[in-house]
Amino acid sequence: MKLYFTKDHEWVRVEGGTATVGVTDYAQSQLGDVVFVENPPIGAPLTQGKEAAVVESVKAASEVYAPISGEVTEVNPALEGDPALVNTAPEDAGWFFKMTVKDEGELAGLMDEATYRDYVKDL
Repeated sequence: MKLYFTKDHEWVRVEGGTATVGVTDYAQSQLGDVVFVENPPIGAPLTQGKEAAVVESVKAASEVYAPISGEVTEVNPALEGDPALVNTAPEDAGWFFKMTVKDEGELAGLMDEATYRDYVKDL
């Protein structure tokens, strides 16, 4: 299992040919209290860097971008009833969706955890 991060504060955990996607702890702290998550439909094709989901907080609505390209295979049903999971467990139970990994080469352009933690220190 490998964990990658984007400059837009998404994380992606790759296990075999499946990637789980969510937003980072830094992202949820900037958003404030999350009140709604709109995930892509199962089967939707996603393109790296393009909008995949929307997260709404008491402050604003923000796009969540696909960290890699692939097809949505599952969405987190727990977020419908408890979107605050994005705040309380952003890099665990508050994941957004799972997808196939279309091109593993895209992962090379993402950051590892240490690089990402250094990146957010300067923001």
